Formats: sequence, C-alpha cells, structure tokens
Amino acid sequence: MEHRYIAVEGPIGVGKSSLAKLLAERLGGRSVLEAVEDNPFLPAFYKSPTEHAFQTQLFFLLSRYQQQQALNQADLFAQVTVSDYVFAKDRIFATLTLNPDELSLYERVYAALGPRVVQPDLVIYLQARRDVLLQRIKRRARDYERHFDAEYLEKLSRAYNDFFFHYGDTPLLVINTSDIDFVHNEADLDNLVSVIRKMRKGVHHYLPLADSRPR
Repeated sequence: MEHRYIAVEGPIGVGKSSLAKLLAERLGGRSVLEAVEDNPFLPAFYKSPTEHAFQTQLFFLLSRYQQQQALNQADLFAQVTVSDYVFAKDRIFATLTLNPDELSLYERVYAALGPRVVQPDLVIYLQARRDVLLQRIKRRARDYERHFDAEYLEKLSRAYNDFFFHYGDTPLLVINTSDIDFVHNEADLDNLVSVIRKMRKGVHHYLPLADSRPR
C-alpha cells in the first residue's frame, strides 16, 4: 500500500468517520477519529453560534493539533493510518463562524501550529446533496444537532467545494456519496479500495462501476 496516511474529509454528515473506519479495517491499519463530542462548547455553539464560535473553534484546533502530534511521536508510517479529517479543515469552519477580530487571532494561532503537522499521502473528499446530509445528520440523532441549520450546512458545503477546488497539497480523490453506500454496499467499498491502491498524483473522481449498484 503506497499511501500510508489517508485523510477523509467533507462537510458535516457526509460519512467521514464511517468510511475512515471501514478503510482502516479493510487496509489492515488504524483509524484516527476526531473527538467531536469531547468539545464542551459544541452544544452551546449550536444554540448560539455567534456567542460561542471562538471557544468552539479554538478547542477543535488545539484538540486536532494534539492528536496530530501524538501521531508524529508514534511511528506514523508503521501501518496504514486513516483519519476522518485534515488539519486544514479547521480554517474552513473558522472563516464561516468567526468575526474579523476573532479570525485574525485564530489565524495567528493556526499559523504557528499548521507547519508542524504531517501532510497525508492521500486525501479523500466526500460530497453529498444537502438533503442527503440533513437525513444523515438526523439519523445519527445527536442531541445538539436536533435542529440543524440547513442554511449553515449549505454555506459549509460551498466552502468545502471552494477549498478543494484550489487544493493541491496532496493527491485528491473526490467522491459524491449521495447515491453511494460504503457501509451497506460492499461492492462500492471494494471498488473504492481498488481506486485508492492505484492513486498516484493529481485529482481523480470516483465513479462506481455500473454493475455494482443495487438493482
């Protein structure tokens, strides 16, 4: 397996963690998942985003940085590692939620931490239609996501698309998951693993084989 460190990314509800765990298992590696529910400010953020955005964002930034440093101290390349985020994602959220003064301070902290984080060998960017994202968010039934803001989700999806349109740091595999089910359709996962093994550089779009789709 040429790619020793794979990161799965995409907007809230797209299925990052599920796919990261499946890929780690299939590739005989380990999954590294961000501790979203450990953020004590998150429930308050969903109730009052303006008031709690900076604390929420800074906690996520430092938490992800500590997790990445733990990976660096371990032998990152001893086995395949699949994470459900890239460190740079934090700035996507920050630009949407922070006011100009908060964002300026945040950027100073990010600039000090970002260069110390190891880049993945491959990034998998998951997309999905807004209605699909909302259904998946509802299905996982987290209390603080009970009344999720559809407009915020739309802005987030656009921000992700813009970020990855200009992304060139690593090989990038783009997948629209609106009609793909990696969890319950093993053929989709098999095909994806095959594509990953062949990925070398540039940007590629994953299209499932026609005969793998449910009938």
